[in-house]
Amino acid sequence: MKSADRDFLYQLLNTPSPTGFEMPGQQVWSAWLRALGHEAQCDSYGSTWATLPGKSERILMLEAHADEIGYIIKHIDASGFIRLDRIGGSDAATARGRRLHLLGDLGPVSGVIGNTAIHLRRDELGQEKAPKIHELWVDVGASSAREVTALGLRVGHPAVYPDEPVELAHQRIVGRALDNRLGSFIIAQVFKRVAASKKKSAFSLICLNAVQEEIGGNGAMMATYRIRPDACVCLDVTHATDTPGIDVHKFGSVKLGGGPTVSHGTSNHPQLVKRLMHVAQERKISIQHEASSRYTGTDTDKIFHSREGVPSALVSIPLRSMHSVVETAHLHDVEATIDWLTAFVLSLKVTDTFHQSLTAEA
Repeated sequence: MKSADRDFLYQLLNTPSPTGFEMPGQQVWSAWLRALGHEAQCDSYGSTWATLPGKSERILMLEAHADEIGYIIKHIDASGFIRLDRIGGSDAATARGRRLHLLGDLGPVSGVIGNTAIHLRRDELGQEKAPKIHELWVDVGASSAREVTALGLRVGHPAVYPDEPVELAHQRIVGRALDNRLGSFIIAQVFKRVAASKKKSAFSLICLNAVQEEIGGNGAMMATYRIRPDACVCLDVTHATDTPGIDVHKFGSVKLGGGPTVSHGTSNHPQLVKRLMHVAQERKISIQHEASSRYTGTDTDKIFHSREGVPSALVSIPLRSMHSVVETAHLHDVEATIDWLTAFVLSLKVTDTFHQSLTAEA
């Protein structure tokens, strides 16, 4: 990965963008595209996209989500302690004893989620359970509600962990918000490579960075209705199941570094999936396979049934420790996905319809 691209990825990862408060990250994403000479636009809730005209007016949409999990201030008590509610699927079991950035009116405020010392909990250690979200308390150094207010904080302000990305040995990257800044990064990189290609794509390419995936795919649903794509590939993360304690008989086998995955079933269109597999084989890109028996749990579920239906497919990056500050991905998987989707975009023909047929295939 080139240093400029790595800098862009790190800027995306370091910019707080919890669900409902995504615009700082969207501004980073759109500024990078503008620096390449491409304009971006957004809708009323902040879903942001860029368009690269192709040989036809038919549209292929590549979609990722811009938001991350986090917390929101629920209550400030008389002693200056703050109580939280979750934004998206934040895991209260990993929260105690962690630093927090509360995003107030006067800028970020540092705080800590308190943790009662083990010495004072000794009699309860054998029967301890993960805390409920309302049991977490945050200390920002204030002694009263008035002192909290003076810091620019009130009920309704969001918060995220301040943990920044680090790289481990053998091309592993670790941090918060890899779900799904990796997807945001990948679709921007594909956009750049297709634009730089000597071959103009048959479909016009729209890369959509949608808001509010972590609470139900609201941004993708609104933007898809507006954009009206002819086909869509969604980019998200999936659970790498190659760590201790995960039953592959229950969750399937997905390996970190084994390549991106493609999903089969439910909202995934068989012909679109088949084309993706064909391109991967032609390019000698290793991919993994996942089964979707009822739903994918991603924006794909909100996109494929828009209007009269959008042929859609889900491509995912294996991720360890999802929804934590130590989410772990393999940069090889990221680069392979960029190569794969760039080749897929350029493989399209104007005549491609991805439409099921009542006539048996030869």
